[in-house]
Amino acid sequence: MSKYKDYRAAKASVPEKAWAWNLYGAGLDSMGRNGEPELVDIPQPGPDQMLVRVDSVSLCFSDLKIIRLGSEHPKLYHRDMSIEPTRLGHETSLTVIEVGKNLQDRYKPGQFLAVQPDIYQNGMSTAYGYTVPGGLIQYHLIGPEVLVTDTGECLLPVEDEGMSYAGASLLEPWGCVLAAYTQRRRLVPKADGVMWILGQPGDETAYQFSQGFDAPAKVILTDIPQAVKLLVQQKGLDYEVRDGLSDEEFAELSERFTDGNGFDDIVVLDPRSAKRVSAAAKVIARRGTMNLVGKTPLDGLVELDLSRLHYDYISFMGNQTNDIAASYGEQRNRCELRGGGLAVMIGAGGPMGQMHVQRAIEQPDGPATIIATEVNASRLETLQDRFVPLAEAKGKTLEVVNPAEEEGRLNDLVMKFSDGRGADDVVVCVPVAQLMAEGSALMNSDGMLVLFAGVASGTMAPLDLSRVYLHNAQYTGTSGLTIEDQKLVLDRARENALSPELSVAAIGGMKTVKKAYQALIDGRFPGKIVIYPQFYDLPLLGLDELAVEIPEVAAKLGPGNSWTLEAEKALFAYCLSS
Repeated sequence: MSKYKDYRAAKASVPEKAWAWNLYGAGLDSMGRNGEPELVDIPQPGPDQMLVRVDSVSLCFSDLKIIRLGSEHPKLYHRDMSIEPTRLGHETSLTVIEVGKNLQDRYKPGQFLAVQPDIYQNGMSTAYGYTVPGGLIQYHLIGPEVLVTDTGECLLPVEDEGMSYAGASLLEPWGCVLAAYTQRRRLVPKADGVMWILGQPGDETAYQFSQGFDAPAKVILTDIPQAVKLLVQQKGLDYEVRDGLSDEEFAELSERFTDGNGFDDIVVLDPRSAKRVSAAAKVIARRGTMNLVGKTPLDGLVELDLSRLHYDYISFMGNQTNDIAASYGEQRNRCELRGGGLAVMIGAGGPMGQMHVQRAIEQPDGPATIIATEVNASRLETLQDRFVPLAEAKGKTLEVVNPAEEEGRLNDLVMKFSDGRGADDVVVCVPVAQLMAEGSALMNSDGMLVLFAGVASGTMAPLDLSRVYLHNAQYTGTSGLTIEDQKLVLDRARENALSPELSVAAIGGMKTVKKAYQALIDGRFPGKIVIYPQFYDLPLLGLDELAVEIPEVAAKLGPGNSWTLEAEKALFAYCLSS
């Protein structure tokens, strides 16, 4: 393993040229030159740059959207990719090779880094592996495009000999998973925002607002009880009354008072009509809230745009008391899986779904029982082989089920393990609106629905929002991550509370990248594909193929043919000796 140690210490000399996979437009045929990677010069870093070696890249389904859309991808801003190509690979681990003079107080040669790819500069969204060319290259420069951002440097020092290169590149997707259970919604009225209070004609309830009502800069009142109007007047808030509105006039009201951006906060008092709540939900601002306060169930299901729960972080909260403010705050609105409860993971066989299952199992105060669904046979087998033993070792129960094989089987399992109450948490890992709606129907009355997968804007589905104010149900979703989420993954890995490498299903070298993306499209491997760019000729291999192809590496795999640091060391010893 001495060669691995030398490699890790960056003792090897740097070649004059590096292999790279640039993307020149839409489609796999636009990747590379004549279907192959190309050799490019390795430049010297300037004073505000450093030269890094790319050690591993985990391929992501998000890459496929860039391949499909090319310059039409939102983060590429219609640039001419034939002249200014990008390079995929945002789940990346790096080693610092040479540091420009202005960065030498912060970085040093041999330093092991992971990339936080979600970058904002002057409020503009960019990203490493999108706008900024990413990691599918052997060596490249990093400068202000990654180091000078609205949130600081988008690099995470790993500095842990127990972390593999593959594990470091998986900090990004794992960070996204952990972010799904970290509060991202706004849970209090927005300071200086625009609030709309929508009442029920004839409601004479003596509502109060115990705290936080000083926040709005403007309040719009529609069909509210006199008690609420007096509250607004006593606080000295700027308000206007717009009574007698039809559902069809809500959009016009939003246009009038928010320039069509939506109300920052909507309070619905004594909600009765699902149709009316559906119409009001359409005019919630990004990161806005809807506070439902009442004691009577709605007369049906509410049609919601599921993409807004995932991408816009809109929040639905409520309570049954007369205190409007009782709905707000962290205590009332959970985002974590219920300890000792029942969690259902829908579409759990894909790479990200497996991470959710693994996290639920490894979470010390997490659910006692997890039901994981998958319709693909090979992925189902992976869930069974890899995670059932892990659950048993942690003293938990994992049930793996194909809901397509037997109608009603999933519902029966949920009822069995919950004593007929329903699941405490349902996490949907596939972008299918029907499954999201079906998942909500499996919930306990005070359960939580997590939409991890994003669907297209305007994708509507019926949800039971009566549960929000009658039983404190949660409907939530997240998109993306911060560097803090990656740090949390790293911390948990150091504590042996999480093993990022378990997500690896296949490995390959630089020459195989295009083939690897086709495998990703075809769903060939039941987990993440990790590319080691420094090894040009390493073939694309599923971990179950290593026993035949590279037996000395297979001998170091973990239970269920899982990737490990020792397996990676053996791989490097094999490749560096070839």
